[in-house]
Amino acid sequence: MSDTDTLDNEARSSAAAFQARGLLADETTLQLLFTEARTHYGWQDRDVSEDALRSLYDIAKMGPTSMNQQPMRVIFVRSDAAKDRLEPALFEGNRPKMRSAPVTAIIAYDLNFWEELPNTFPPNPDAQEIFKNNATAAQVNAFRNGTLQGAYFMLAARAVGLDVGGMSGFDNAKVDEEFFHGSSLKSNFLVNLGYADTSKIFRRLPRLDFETVCETI
Repeated sequence: MSDTDTLDNEARSSAAAFQARGLLADETTLQLLFTEARTHYGWQDRDVSEDALRSLYDIAKMGPTSMNQQPMRVIFVRSDAAKDRLEPALFEGNRPKMRSAPVTAIIAYDLNFWEELPNTFPPNPDAQEIFKNNATAAQVNAFRNGTLQGAYFMLAARAVGLDVGGMSGFDNAKVDEEFFHGSSLKSNFLVNLGYADTSKIFRRLPRLDFETVCETI
């Protein structure tokens, strides 16, 4: 039996054992990640540790992506100098939100994610060829899976005790020019991270119900 076969068999045994445990998220976990968690606009003057950011990413990276592409790339904007660079790209109303947040993450995606596929998707040694000369396929997959990872990123932030405030009110082209000029990276959206000033939130807005959104056929 090859090393690959051994690793695959170990993975299957581990997955079966995990499935057999029949785990479900408890009410506290659902509140933390979804039902009681809020989008925040104001922030306490309280630092976010590097360990928290590393823990956040180590959780988020485990979320599934197509062919394990993992195209998300992140810049954590923390220093005043970095905030000065980011601020001109933001819509006016979002600037104080970013300035007051301890950290703002630029969630980006790498159009050349496929260069890492020999490492991230070894079951198919030719996976690079799907995207190498197909810019459209690379862009579609990078954006789709990078956005998925951005969602995992926000949930992971909540899981490690941080509050989040996602933002799309900015000029992507300006962010790309300032932070990613000459590279294969493109900005997607921003996420403010920290410990919320809860006096800045307002009532929770309505969500669409099952009957409006879903259909079983």
